[in-house]
Amino acid sequence: MSMDNVSFTIEEENLICIYHKHDRRRTIAAISDALPDMDADMRPLAEQTIHKLHNMTDAAFEEAQFTMTLSDAE
Repeated sequence: MSMDNVSFTIEEENLICIYHKHDRRRTIAAISDALPDMDADMRPLAEQTIHKLHNMTDAAFEEAQFTMTLSDAE
């Protein structure tokens, strides 16, 4: 996986939108800080998202357009 070509699922992008901070490192920290309060279903998604954020460059994070996608399938 190229560091500049990390792709996120809709769920991961939504999580990033919820915890998005000024830069990649602060966003990772915000998600990490919330991990203890997440339920068992949410934690693996958050950990996977953190892993992907670690694997991307700051430049790629800044260029990425993270958009919240709401599903009506609920």
